[in-house]
Amino acid sequence: MTEKINSLDNIVLTNITSKNNSNDHVLLNLGLKINGKIRELFKQSVWEKAYNKFDNTFRITINVDLKSKNKVIYSVKFVRKAVFFWTRNPKIKHRIWIFIVKDDAPFYPESEEEAKSLLFDIDKVLELKFPTITDNVSTLYANVIVSWGKHNFSEPTKLVGKSNEEKIQIMPS
Repeated sequence: MTEKINSLDNIVLTNITSKNNSNDHVLLNLGLKINGKIRELFKQSVWEKAYNKFDNTFRITINVDLKSKNKVIYSVKFVRKAVFFWTRNPKIKHRIWIFIVKDDAPFYPESEEEAKSLLFDIDKVLELKFPTITDNVSTLYANVIVSWGKHNFSEPTKLVGKSNEEKIQIMPS
């Protein structure tokens, strides 16, 4: 039997700005998935065991460095959080359920699969001002570090990944 390890998959950086002017900004979309053992373990029976042992919050920290020619031009850190709680909602057949905090807003999933998707599938829009880009054409990529601490159901983990390279062309105004 092989032990499944955690991984960062499908790390994709995409320019979503149609035309770039030097007095504007660039919008980039960063997408990635956290897969492996943690995703398989993340189910209601595990949430209930963790809740009963007073381990009721699971926090994932995501650090992103946008780089051009190995120089960091933009850094951002954001957090995803899962909170296990006692529910009396008649629509949910379990007594312990979960809500996910994503971009400072709570989401109440209706299924385990929706909870996994909200927590482990990252889709983040990054806004980059042009003074941080010095060349007319820059090739950007993202270095991503994802980490979480020790819990009843997991050991502390740090995952590192790199996205594709995305060309950004700046048109003079």
